[in-house]
Amino acid sequence: MQVRKTILIGTITSTLFMLPGWLLGAEKLTLEQAVNRTITQNPDLRAFGFEMRVQDSAILQATLSPKPELTIAVEDVLGTGVAQGLSGSQTTVSISWILEGELRQRRIDAARTGSLVLASEAAVMRLDAAAQTAREYTKAMALQARLELAEQAIALASDAVAMISQRVNAGTSPRSELARARAELSMRELILEDLNHALLGSFHRIAAQWGSLDPSFDRVEGNLMNLPAVESYSTLESRVEQNPDLMRFLSEKRLYESTLQLEQARKESPWRFNAGVRRLESSSDVGFIGGVTIPLNRGNLNQGRIEEARARLEQASARENAERVRVMTSLFLFHQELEHSLHIATSLQNDVIPEYEQALTEVSRAYKLGSSSYMEWLQVEDDLLTAREELLEASTLAHQNIIEIERLTGVRIAQAKSVE
Repeated sequence: MQVRKTILIGTITSTLFMLPGWLLGAEKLTLEQAVNRTITQNPDLRAFGFEMRVQDSAILQATLSPKPELTIAVEDVLGTGVAQGLSGSQTTVSISWILEGELRQRRIDAARTGSLVLASEAAVMRLDAAAQTAREYTKAMALQARLELAEQAIALASDAVAMISQRVNAGTSPRSELARARAELSMRELILEDLNHALLGSFHRIAAQWGSLDPSFDRVEGNLMNLPAVESYSTLESRVEQNPDLMRFLSEKRLYESTLQLEQARKESPWRFNAGVRRLESSSDVGFIGGVTIPLNRGNLNQGRIEEARARLEQASARENAERVRVMTSLFLFHQELEHSLHIATSLQNDVIPEYEQALTEVSRAYKLGSSSYMEWLQVEDDLLTAREELLEASTLAHQNIIEIERLTGVRIAQAKSVE
């Protein structure tokens, strides 16, 4: 009989979810650690941080007013007659500036609102990154659990090989049964090898979430059998307004409102004032000069941009409504899938698997006594392993649905409990 080192980590049965020996003593990674590393080190989030710096620069630029302009003009020089040379020249030194009025404040408001939009996008990106990390983490947990199931299958196949070998040596079973049992053992060992490769790849995908090419862990911590107990759909529905995507549309609407006000403020060109002194060389007299430039606007010269900003604002409202429908529909579907997965997991645990375990015990005893065939034994064994695989799949799907529901609501809504 082939001996393999295992350790019990589940709370479901004495045989379900045994940890393979190669993971013993490994460095564990928790979901909290994985999410925290993603939030602080994710390459996409770091790159987006530069967008925030760019927007800060735009706000700084918006606060700057146009600088006054100094103009120096010399007239009546280098001509003929009284304008010959510099004796009859007139020198004017003046300063001009633009009166912006409310335009400057509107420009600042639009830049600051743009910063709020980026902050909303950053929140969405952080939540997306955290959700993706949780998805990859759940996949790794499922692969570890499948490794445990594969170890169980190998242990059962090893027991079968040992028992059939005894019967063949005693002349009570044909060698064909032993060959079949050994082939079954080899196939299950191949499955274990495939799962090991898949788990290693899963660890690399998790580490990539925080920009690492080499995972510093070789085991994720957690028990898929700690199934969530969730709140009612009506409670979840009331939290939809906290959905980050909807909040981002609210920020976009504020941005387009500020943009509309800015474009409306730009529909008239600003007035320009100037003041200075003029010196007459012929008499050495000095005089004050002043003036104002008033644009002669005919109609609204910024009408196109105003209409564009208004259309953007209406578009943001329409997109918000469409997103709300999508979120509400997805929430309903994920909640239904979650309840269904929990029901399947509970039924398999309480009603199906115990019966298969009892059947396997009985058929194994019957085979030893010669009153049952190897094929009957193998069939019951396969049924038990299939039921355990289905329990794992239902539990994994429940956790995946929880991740999607929390992504839609933007808040943690589940409390873990063990299925009993």
